[in-house]
Amino acid sequence: MSVPRRQFLVYAGLAGPAAFLSLARSGIAQPNPPKAAPITLPLKANSTRFAIIGDSGTGDESQFRVAQQMQRFREQFPFDSVLMLGDNIYGNNNPAAFVRKFEDPYKPLLKADVKFYASLGNHDDPDQRLYKPFNMGGKRFYTFKKGDAQFYALDSNYMTPEQIAWIQRELSDSSAKWKICFFHHPLYSDARFHGPDLDLRRRLEPVLSQGGAHVVLNGHEHVYERLQPQRGIQYFVLGSSGQLRSGDLRQSRDVAKGFDTDRAFALMEAAGDELYFQVISARGDTVDSGVLTKAKAAAAGSGQN
Repeated sequence: MSVPRRQFLVYAGLAGPAAFLSLARSGIAQPNPPKAAPITLPLKANSTRFAIIGDSGTGDESQFRVAQQMQRFREQFPFDSVLMLGDNIYGNNNPAAFVRKFEDPYKPLLKADVKFYASLGNHDDPDQRLYKPFNMGGKRFYTFKKGDAQFYALDSNYMTPEQIAWIQRELSDSSAKWKICFFHHPLYSDARFHGPDLDLRRRLEPVLSQGGAHVVLNGHEHVYERLQPQRGIQYFVLGSSGQLRSGDLRQSRDVAKGFDTDRAFALMEAAGDELYFQVISARGDTVDSGVLTKAKAAAAGSGQN
């Protein structure tokens, strides 16, 4: 079936769109005083602003460091929601674990009524969908809309025919300017430990592409990657908001930007036909930033950009 082909014009900071950030393979640096790094996002009127974390639920110092930076950056960039890319609570799922690994680290954000929207990872108990602060409504997969963006949370642990039919229908029915899917297992990744889930890619990517998905956000790999666009979709991997697998990235022309020497989170701003992003380390450094601009290609059909 022939479908409209979408292209993105990607303008990225920090040494150009194809640069691969390779720092000393020394793991987390010694703690430094938090920085007040500048926001690169435009803060346009009536834009949709949100943060992204993945593989976050450790309850250790590194998670708290990332959460502290999220709060500091929110003072400059007042986002009202956070997407969670799975592995939200490692280990026990008892009430004390939810306090230590979610409620305590993000307490200032929760008190400010920032809404967290979770997807399930392979380390998560499916009953997390019943935990009200994760805003899953008791469902393994769900959708919600904010301004110019529609968000689709999927459960990549069990990609059933029912779920594939659901996302196909929901994407087709949406007229949102930005259709953003988030789930745990990456369809594309050049990290060494897991790499891409090829079976999931085979089953899911045609549906996402034909349905007009613009952005896919994944975790699972404990690094940050911005991939080159594939079949009209911009992929990000961000599984390092609590866990880190230092030195796990291999250099590849398929990776537009990679970062694997510190924990990280991301901020995004959807404003009309533009989607801005800024990725920030636990030290407060900006490790990637840029803007995606939707553009229609003259040709039709699927295939790789």
